[in-house]
Parts: sequence; C-alpha cells; structure tokens
Amino acid sequence: MADLPRSGQWIYRGLFLVIALVLLFSRLLPLGSVAGDWPGPDILMCLIFAWATRRPDYLPVWLLAGVLLLEDMILMRPPGLWTAIVIIAVEFVRSRVALTRELTFTVEWALVAALMVGCLLVYRLVFTVSFLPQAGLGFALMQVLWSILCYPLVVGASRFAFDLRKPATGEVDSYGRRL
Repeated sequence: MADLPRSGQWIYRGLFLVIALVLLFSRLLPLGSVAGDWPGPDILMCLIFAWATRRPDYLPVWLLAGVLLLEDMILMRPPGLWTAIVIIAVEFVRSRVALTRELTFTVEWALVAALMVGCLLVYRLVFTVSFLPQAGLGFALMQVLWSILCYPLVVGASRFAFDLRKPATGEVDSYGRRL
C-alpha cells in the first residue's frame, strides 16, 4: 500500500516542479519585451524562498538543483553559478527553520530580501572577478526590488491556493516526528 503521509510531500514536490516549469516557459515567451522596458520580478526565486521558509521538506536539494540548472541552461546563464548561489541561500534558511518558524512576516520578508540582495551581489561579484559582461547594475537591482515587493504576493498565493503554511510549534507529522 502506498505510504500516504509521504505522498503529500510528493504531491507538493510535483506541484512545485509544474509551477517552476510554467514560470520558466512564461519567461521564454516574447510578451512585452521592449528594449529599455523595466524587468519583471523573479517569481521562481520568490517561490523557492517562500516554500523554503514554510516547508523546507517539500524542496529537497536535488529538486532545486535540477530546476535551477534547467533555468540556467535555458536562459543561457553560466551553468551552475546561479544554482549554487540560490541553493546556498536556501540551505541557510533551511538550517534556521526553527528560528524562521517564530519570526513575524515582516522580519521574514526582511530576511528574504537580504538573501535576494546577497545572491545578486555574489552573482555580480563572480562576474566582475571573471571579467564577464553583465547587465547594468540598475537593471539587476530593479529586478531584485520587484522580486522583494512580489514576495508577499507569492507567499499569500502559496498559502491560500496550496495551503502551504509554517508548521506550528510542537506540530508533528503522522509518524510522530517534530516538524
């Protein structure tokens, strides 16, 4: 018989994969791409941080690595660089899951904003040290700013559409393990 408590994890993992592929496909569509236009938010990064702060067990490293590496390949970025930076940031959040459970939303939002800015700065630093051409700093900062402003909307959508919430203190799964 199927292991029903574990099947919930797999449903959310599959849901994350489908959402990530739809977001990646939508980034490839030539909708509203006018030269000099403002960049949109990185909704996939918002989704990753929203799910990692709420239920990190739904986002294993291998799933994140696969999705982000696919995004690197399709968007023609250096393969693995953005993937490694985002995975390190997610693992930073994952290792502090007990702390983030107790944070208010504004503090969580500030933490995620700092991580997004940190990811951008590390990415640009590696590009600078490697003498690779990169987009203007204003363009990249505008995208991160839009992502930071979009984060509460992604959290709200995850909460109301997919019932993704932080586990309460002392909550246990069906096996009796603390979440």
